[in-house]
Amino acid sequence: MRHESLSQVFLVRAPHGEPMDAPDEPFLLPVDGSLDLHTFSPADSTRVTDDYLEECARAGILEVRVIHGKGIGAMRRTILASLAKNPRVAGVRQAPPGLGGWGAVIVTLKPE
Repeated sequence: MRHESLSQVFLVRAPHGEPMDAPDEPFLLPVDGSLDLHTFSPADSTRVTDDYLEECARAGILEVRVIHGKGIGAMRRTILASLAKNPRVAGVRQAPPGLGGWGAVIVTLKPE
């Protein structure tokens, strides 16, 4: 995948528990306004989410969908607690049914 600028690509380390040949190698996440946390552990998810939101803000993306999954709600609680402390976040709402319902949130960021 070719990217026009570095702001369109976000490098992270391999998530905890993800089956990869080289788990310490970084991999690319596109900065496109949607972050899927299914492959990340709750411990890694807060750092990845905070860093991803920062990259979105730099790229001028001020509305971001964060997909935490439905499960038993542990990841949702972890992410919501982290977002509540993030000074970059202007608001958080549950995603509409077509964008993940209660398995995702829409985060509105403050402009830079």
